Amino acid sequence: MREPWISGFFFAFFLIFSSIDTQPLYFPTANLPTTWINDESSLRSINFTDGSRIRVILLRTSGLPMFTCGFFCNGTCTSYLFAIIINLFMVVNPQVVPYTNKDSPEVIWSANRDNPVREGAILSLNEAGELVLHDVDGSIVWTTNTNGQSTAGMNLTDKGNLMLFDDHNSMVWQSFDHPTDCLVAGQKLFQGQKLIPSVSLTDWTAQKDLFSLQVTDKGLFAYVESNPPQVYFRKLVNGINPENYVVFLDRSLCFFIFSTRPNYCKSVIDIPPAFPFQFIKLMPDGHLKVFGWDAFEGGAIVADLLTGDLGGCFYPLACGRNGICSGNQECSCPRSSFPGMDSFRAVNDSEPNMGCSQVNPLTCNATQDQHFIELKNVKYFTYTADMEDVDMETCKQACLGKCSCKAAIFEYGSNSSSGNCSLPSELFTMTKLDAHEMRLNSSAFIKVQNRCWEQGTLLDIVDRSSKDMQVNGAEVMEMMKVASWCLQTDFTKRPSMSSVVKVLEGVMNVESNLDYNFLYPRLQKITDEHEKNSKPVLPSILSGPR
Repeated sequence: MREPWISGFFFAFFLIFSSIDTQPLYFPTANLPTTWINDESSLRSINFTDGSRIRVILLRTSGLPMFTCGFFCNGTCTSYLFAIIINLFMVVNPQVVPYTNKDSPEVIWSANRDNPVREGAILSLNEAGELVLHDVDGSIVWTTNTNGQSTAGMNLTDKGNLMLFDDHNSMVWQSFDHPTDCLVAGQKLFQGQKLIPSVSLTDWTAQKDLFSLQVTDKGLFAYVESNPPQVYFRKLVNGINPENYVVFLDRSLCFFIFSTRPNYCKSVIDIPPAFPFQFIKLMPDGHLKVFGWDAFEGGAIVADLLTGDLGGCFYPLACGRNGICSGNQECSCPRSSFPGMDSFRAVNDSEPNMGCSQVNPLTCNATQDQHFIELKNVKYFTYTADMEDVDMETCKQACLGKCSCKAAIFEYGSNSSSGNCSLPSELFTMTKLDAHEMRLNSSAFIKVQNRCWEQGTLLDIVDRSSKDMQVNGAEVMEMMKVASWCLQTDFTKRPSMSSVVKVLEGVMNVESNLDYNFLYPRLQKITDEHEKNSKPVLPSILSGPR
């Protein structure tokens, strides 16, 4: 049986060359000086079924898949990246069309993802040997900074590497040295460089202060940004090399190759050889995935490299900030130790993996009004001890005394009077485990702010200069409770007018489990029952927060 890649090669050969009956209009190289203008009259476009398109500058059709660099956009196409994409194309002069309509193009590199340009932008390979991107107003957006380095031309290789070369065909500059969120076969990530994911699958702007993948003198690390950054994956490698790097090979991510032994890997992360062309991408959710392409399957996910070690719950945002992950990545919010009083609520009820927000934000100058929600058998994705050989109460008090502390995470063996204490300044997803899964006992104490209702101190927020308010404090507090009852975020919990009258008459009391977060009201949704019912919408629904 023939190997799939062999069949794919001859299939692509047929697609490309059987369809060309005139001199090609698309080339993988360019000489200087050359200028390209981002408009329909100057550059030919390839349009994709997902609404994206690329105005072609260079096109490499000699391998699988095929690489294109040019002005790339999606959606309304009001802004463009100078980018390299991969897909499968048929070249029918003067047209280039995607071979398959089931796959969107993949951006594997871009020069200006944080500074997109507009219609009419100009890319120039100038006589000084520099590749410069100008926006339509003439401002310089990006440059290779290769002025005076004897550049002779530009080449898009069959590996997806954009290169500037000199008269001796030696490399002057290459996109491989400036990774964004991807590594393709043969590309290296050096110490001091980072892979930084895009904001989303459709917004290629680099994330600000969230996930990154980095090489250090100790190995490969995946970080979530906080103060200080927190590690959620590490691959340690023994030995120190001043030029540490990892390189993506066909079947592995190879660590720390010494120049004297170019084929020797100190350590590897294996990658299944599922496709003739594969690339690694750091995703917006912090996953490191391998994608593959061929002529028959198009694009597909080959592997999720970190999940084998981490599992689904040990990603920092598996259940968002302050969330609890359990079982098959089931998300929930911490429950208050006060019966009926929720200190956290879901950011989005329909998407529990978006995390949880605190009902009452922490206040640094009110530590006497703070308490903890205790979560037993909880593991955090990373653990760095801020205090060692301390008891549980000392750990909790240290968190209360530290304004930036969001939780006290206490780990111990058989004796709770001697353990380690971590005081994170940002709280990401915590993982709930069964007791038999715990190597050490571990509890998280999440710091929350008390509310006046819980403390019975509603009168503290009444105007102290009003003698009438102070004299009639009991009645004022009762009216405040009624007002809170009527203004609950969840309209289904609001009382009827008859219930309010009964409270005012002293026949019944205000309910204790009130939902009165006025700072961040959730959007109300009319239930299916109301949609189906032809009766007028209830006043309690109409009065929901706008």
